Amino acid sequence: MLYGIQLPVQSQSTLYAESWEAEAGPADLVEIARAADRLGFGYIACCDHIAIPRRLAAAMSTVWYDPVATLAFLAAATERVRLLSHVAVAGLRHPLITAKQYATLDHLSGGRLILGVGAGHVREEFEALGVDFSRRGAILDETIDALKAALGEAEFPEFSGERFTFGGLGQRPRPAQTPRPPIWVGGSSPAAIRRAARHGDGWLPQGDPRGELPGQIERLRRLRGERGGPFTIGAIAEPLYVGEPGWDVGRFTVSGRPETVAESLRAYRAMGVQQLQVRFRSRSGEELADQMAAFAAEVAPRLGE
Repeated sequence: MLYGIQLPVQSQSTLYAESWEAEAGPADLVEIARAADRLGFGYIACCDHIAIPRRLAAAMSTVWYDPVATLAFLAAATERVRLLSHVAVAGLRHPLITAKQYATLDHLSGGRLILGVGAGHVREEFEALGVDFSRRGAILDETIDALKAALGEAEFPEFSGERFTFGGLGQRPRPAQTPRPPIWVGGSSPAAIRRAARHGDGWLPQGDPRGELPGQIERLRRLRGERGGPFTIGAIAEPLYVGEPGWDVGRFTVSGRPETVAESLRAYRAMGVQQLQVRFRSRSGEELADQMAAFAAEVAPRLGE
């Protein structure tokens, strides 16, 4: 089972950010990215928000690094770990702009991009950019199909849809991956499940409780039916702490001996999960790196037992 990590520092919602991240910066991001690269994590991930309205700033904060700039910065500091946008609010941008940015990232990184996309939820972002918030789902559906064309092998991609039409326009460099980088679709609503099944190469759930995942996965498989090609089913694990923490890590955190943590996570594989996003409680960047090392050395090898 592939495992990856949402990077600290680059998004600081009160739902998950640790207190030390408020004073952290680019050097801390590089250290964690290099640790993930060195320790065999499958990917590092970066979120996407353009601007946060005042009504949400206290809960969400206004710290949201740009995913293309951040992942490109970290691509230069790493060698093998994949680069995931989790998730890009793709409907806020014309697909040719998104394709240019992410194709360049894939080219520069030697084919390490995973493009994660989602519908978005902040109305004011859409209004500021002149995008219809009420139609964001339909816009994203068409955007994904347009991105499939724009990120393919053709130098002059062709697409014709209700909102976007392009042809006879060349874009280079092309992505390093062929036939194109994978597109994983985020979200857990019925519409997002349908979108992932019909348009995506993978599914990125958004905080589904463990007990609800089997039903979601069954629904996804039923909707996908006989469609061909690889498809990656993901999940986000509860917060983790490898070992006995000695401090309050929260009642929902999975902690304890490595075999205890691994046993808990193996339940995801039994549900049909193929990639698991893990996150660790920590009081500093150093403790986070130590937790990642303990997980890679003592928990990950037990996930396949």
